[in-house]
Amino acid sequence: MRLQVARIGKPHGIRGEVTVQLMTDDPGARFEPGTVFDVEAGPLKALTVEGARWNKEILLVAFEEVADRNAAETVRGARLFIETEDLEEDDDDTWYEHELTGLAVRVGDTVVGKVTGLRTHAAQDLLIVEDTDGEEVLVPFVEAIVPEVDIAAGHILLTPPAGLFTLNRPDDPDAAEAAGDGGS
Repeated sequence: MRLQVARIGKPHGIRGEVTVQLMTDDPGARFEPGTVFDVEAGPLKALTVEGARWNKEILLVAFEEVADRNAAETVRGARLFIETEDLEEDDDDTWYEHELTGLAVRVGDTVVGKVTGLRTHAAQDLLIVEDTDGEEVLVPFVEAIVPEVDIAAGHILLTPPAGLFTLNRPDDPDAAEAAGDGGS
């Protein structure tokens, strides 16, 4: 199985280290020196971990192929993947961003958008959904709101709370009223 482990962030310092946005729950094992990642959306096809260290809450990684800050800037935004056979395939409650991206989002039988990404956070993850009007909606990825993910059928089912897809829109009368302009 191909697994996205991280997305490369901004350079750190002048020696080519970069910050990474983690998409793994085991960064210590994934960023061992010598680990080779497949790269998407970057100038190189593969990157080899030279070293990794924590700076407060941020993981800094040095790659053998990235010698300085200028080279680090060129790999910014690249996605890092590994091929792994050791993942448990039978975990029904675990999905990866690449599996979710592109799935239709339904409320009942009505398609209300599609998944365009996943933001991982300490407290909970958020699905990034592009609704049918082209607007971005952040949906808490919790069972109460997302009771069904069917990769094979190509959709997820939502039971969204009232206002999830309309709150904070310029044309939302409740948002206008809350802002103090009375919706007029």
